[in-house]
Amino acid sequence: MHELGTVFYIIDELEKVCKENSLTKVGSVTLEIGEVSGIIPDYLSKCWDWAVERTDFMKGAKLKIETLPAVTYCQNCEKTYPTMEYGKTCPYCQSGDTYLLTGNEYNIREIEAM
Repeated sequence: MHELGTVFYIIDELEKVCKENSLTKVGSVTLEIGEVSGIIPDYLSKCWDWAVERTDFMKGAKLKIETLPAVTYCQNCEKTYPTMEYGKTCPYCQSGDTYLLTGNEYNIREIEAM
């Protein structure tokens, strides 16, 4: 379960931001998670609820998750399409000469600090 490691990484990054900005409490965090990032939002939420209670500045912080759609680019016809629906094969020209543009990442989008 790499979600727990992801949560610990996010908490470490938030701790740095809090120290740099003299913040003492985080109320909520909004994460953007790509559709094909391999992160399971339900697992992440459960790990989050457990982990934040073990830190002073994060205790009780809420996690908000926004899903980033996976989008693939076809080098043959130069069009984009939804990855989850069509996979690696372009629905316009049937080419396999494609690559993922977005949807594999996760980002801290917003921090509500107190």
